[in-house]
Amino acid sequence: MTTTLIAAALALAVGTYALRFAGPVLRRRLTLPPRLTQLLEAGSVVLLAALAVTELVPAGHRAGFALPAGVLVAVVLAWRRAPLILVAAAAAITTALLRLLGVA
Repeated sequence: MTTTLIAAALALAVGTYALRFAGPVLRRRLTLPPRLTQLLEAGSVVLLAALAVTELVPAGHRAGFALPAGVLVAVVLAWRRAPLILVAAAAAITTALLRLLGVA
């Protein structure tokens, strides 16, 4: 059982490395049409937005104001081009303070 788990973990590690390595290598050798490039860029934005929305309100929990407020703070700071660490810290602090105040 342990050997199987270790083999599976190693296989996943090798596969992950191969996919990450293939990206830059194929990018130099493969030319995509401009329309497809635009669609892929738009698709990545839509995917990230969908992920953010699904994570905004955890399933099975009462939807409060604290988490969306923290996300709003993060969006504003990211829009203003603040450093990533500042964006993440400000969002977490905002959410924590609102929850501490009982806003939920």
